[in-house]
Amino acid sequence: MFEVLDRQTALTANQKKIVFAAIVGSALEFFDYFLIGFVLAFIIGPWQLTYGMSAVILLSSGVGAMIGAMVWGWMADRIGRRKVFIATVLNFSLATGLLYFTPENGWIYLTIMRFFVGFGVGGLYCVDLPLVQEFVPSSKRGLVSGLVTVFIPIGVGIGALMAGYLTPMIGWQGLFAIGVLPAFLTLLVRIWVPESPRWLARMGRHDEARTSLAWALQVDPQSLPLPTARDVDVRPTVWLELFKHPRSLVVSWLGNLGAQTGVYGVTLWAPTLFVALLKIPPAEAAKMVFVMTVGGMLGRIGFSYFSERLGRRVSGGLLGFGACALLILAGIFHDAFLAGISVYWLLLIAATFFADGGFAVVGPYAAEVWPAHLRTSGMGSAYGFGGLGKIIGPLGLALIIGASDVLKPGAPVANIVPAFIYLGSWFAMAGAVYLFLGIETKGRSIEEIDRSLGDDSSPRSGEVPRRGGGEATWSS
Repeated sequence: MFEVLDRQTALTANQKKIVFAAIVGSALEFFDYFLIGFVLAFIIGPWQLTYGMSAVILLSSGVGAMIGAMVWGWMADRIGRRKVFIATVLNFSLATGLLYFTPENGWIYLTIMRFFVGFGVGGLYCVDLPLVQEFVPSSKRGLVSGLVTVFIPIGVGIGALMAGYLTPMIGWQGLFAIGVLPAFLTLLVRIWVPESPRWLARMGRHDEARTSLAWALQVDPQSLPLPTARDVDVRPTVWLELFKHPRSLVVSWLGNLGAQTGVYGVTLWAPTLFVALLKIPPAEAAKMVFVMTVGGMLGRIGFSYFSERLGRRVSGGLLGFGACALLILAGIFHDAFLAGISVYWLLLIAATFFADGGFAVVGPYAAEVWPAHLRTSGMGSAYGFGGLGKIIGPLGLALIIGASDVLKPGAPVANIVPAFIYLGSWFAMAGAVYLFLGIETKGRSIEEIDRSLGDDSSPRSGEVPRRGGGEATWSS
């Protein structure tokens, strides 16, 4: 049945609907997630926040994302992709809406609610990509997965524009109220997106799997072959089984950790550092971040292409070492200007091309390196472990600069160079892991990847599973 899918040369209208739903979900989840970076720039002065307090607010969502990715990723392997997709969108949307009620000087309330925003965002990230990958042919999996991530910077860009232009009218609390809007995405998903046919097949629900795939391919279900062996090996998802795939674990966990530490450390602090370093108002800083998101979007388009052209390993090395070099240069030239334009800002735009653009590889690749029955659990574990970066990225920068210092617009920022060397080093680590330890998945079908990883739940071409000796064996 899935060989029919892999012979497909062009996506149908229904497959494009699935991709569109995933694109909208990814963009809106990161709109909610990064909103705090813009809000922080508005409240640091009135609330007299220190670097340490600000770091706690920023990293709280990272703690939530780390736990949420593991919990929701495991749930997606147990109860299905579609249900978890809907639940996670409701999770982070409603939590963002509750931030509207943040009291004056209520940085602790802000911290607690941001934890729940991160919990939902971490879950959605590790279910929407596997859902898309399981509906498209192998020849388009890398490109389509990358394109889903391309539009994530639009979410950050929307937040930047709203912070720059709407805050004077609706206040920073109003930005959080708008964050409830992604909840309406659940209606779109309920109408459009069926359950993953690969997940249904793995659960032994072959008739439903065939109906789901037929909907995606826009063909009569009866035209697709139905597996004749109903008594297949349906294994429950056991989280500890991840450790039976050490290379997948090392590559996906350490790659995510390095990339997330660097990108979240830079992006969450960017508006506040623009205010502090360039002596500009928060609204102006938000507009500068918007231009950075354009660099990130162009980077994701580029890395979607690199992923299929150069392969996952080389693309991962490029993102890591490219982002490292440009971030360190940004730190060194933080006080330089070229024709009246901040060199620091220009270098951050270039760095974002690699740092943010590289996530067109990081996310999809973290799902590809795990076998079928562990796909979302594995990706969730990788994103969850990488979520440590959402903590040590913002916190590390604050500690290096001086956690007890009160953030004031225009105040001198000490140790900015070592802080950016710190973040750049994490990118270099990710680049080395992908380049030297990575498993190349370019052009390989999901079933081929499963077999190379030792997963016996995917039949070889022309074979069906049969029972023997208490375990599934293969016969032609």
